[in-house]
Amino acid sequence: MRSLRSTLSRLLFAAVLAVTLSVVLVPQKAEAGAMSNYLQNKFVDALLRGQSYTFPTTVYVGLATGTSTAASCGSEVSGGSYARVSIPSSLANWAGTQGAGTTVVSSGTSGQTSNNAIITFPAPTASWGVVTGFCIFDASSGGNLLIYAALTTNKTVNGGDSAPSFGIAALTYTISQLYDLPGFDALAANEDKFRRAA
Repeated sequence: MRSLRSTLSRLLFAAVLAVTLSVVLVPQKAEAGAMSNYLQNKFVDALLRGQSYTFPTTVYVGLATGTSTAASCGSEVSGGSYARVSIPSSLANWAGTQGAGTTVVSSGTSGQTSNNAIITFPAPTASWGVVTGFCIFDASSGGNLLIYAALTTNKTVNGGDSAPSFGIAALTYTISQLYDLPGFDALAANEDKFRRAA
């Protein structure tokens, strides 16, 4: 039972995200995010049901102006030279679980990774509106939503602003161990954010 709990815990991708949009923003902690329905289904089927899943070799970070859910990225920014930012999946681009900035295979106990380089979007040539969150996809347009989260502080991005960016170690993903905790059967989801049972 313990090993099943441990396996199931790997499916729960609680994203605790420190986020910066450097349109003159300082890094800030963001609200807890979550894994999309699509990715949850892929993990369950791959880990427990013998179905193959090919992880993306590149992920794409996008920005949202609406509320994202496990089903969709809300209203993704469009126009004004906006484009998702591609990040190849590699040891160099994402930190190992030993800590921010590490570039070797994970061997830590935190279950956490973060971006090792600044993530910079194109400079806006027209208003992008009020950016409220971000999403990570498996394609440069369309594709499947993988992870989403809200920003702590919304940011209005106007045409002519400097290029928005997330600072190094600003996006921090933590694989949760909630199923290893007492009372894991009572775990409840609240607006796509997981909370610990008392």
